[in-house]
Amino acid sequence: MSRRVLALIVVLALALAILTGLAVRRGILGSDEQTAAVGGPFQLVDQTGATVDQDVLKGKWSAVFFGFTHCPDICPTTLFEMAQVERELAGQAGDLQTVFISVDPQRDTVGQVAAYLNNPDFPKQLVGLTGTPEQVDRAAKAYHVYYSKSGEGADYTVNHASYTYLMSPKGRFVCVLPYELTPEQTAAKIKAAMAQGADAQRC
Repeated sequence: MSRRVLALIVVLALALAILTGLAVRRGILGSDEQTAAVGGPFQLVDQTGATVDQDVLKGKWSAVFFGFTHCPDICPTTLFEMAQVERELAGQAGDLQTVFISVDPQRDTVGQVAAYLNNPDFPKQLVGLTGTPEQVDRAAKAYHVYYSKSGEGADYTVNHASYTYLMSPKGRFVCVLPYELTPEQTAAKIKAAMAQGADAQRC
C-alpha cells in the first residue's frame, strides 16, 4: 500500500471522527443518555380562549399528547388512563398536567375542545390546545408528531401518533410514554422522573 493511499485513509478516518463528534454534540447520534430534540416554540389557544405558548409547560410536569375530539378510541383511552395516572401519583398529582393538543383545527374550535375536556373521567389537571392549521402544524413539527386527514365529508378522521411526551417543569423533553403502558407503568415512569428533579433527562 502506497504512502499516498495510507495518507488518504488517515485523512478520511479523521474526517469521520470529526463528523461523528459533531453529530453526537448536536444530538443526531449518541448514547441512550441523550434526549431527542423534542419540543420548541409554539403559539396556540387553550380551552378558555387564552393565547398560550410553550411557557404553558413550565412550572409543572406535562404529559403532552396530540389528538382530536372526534377520535374514537386512542384519545379518550389516553385521557381516561391519565386520570388513573393522577390517582396513582396521589400526593404528587398536583405537580402533573396533561396537555391535549388538537391535530384537527378545522373542527376543534375552542368551544369544541372545552366541551370535550369537560368530562369528569378525564384528568383534573388538563389543558386543551388548538389553533389555526398553521399553528397546529408548527407545534406538531416541533414535537415530531405525525398526523394526516383521512376521508372526506363531515365524518373524516385524522390518523395521528399515539404516544405521549413527558416534559419537565422547565419545558424540556424527558421521555416518551408509550400508549401500550398501563396507568401503573406510566405513573412509575413519571415518579422516576420526578425523583430526579426538574433537570431529569430520562424516566
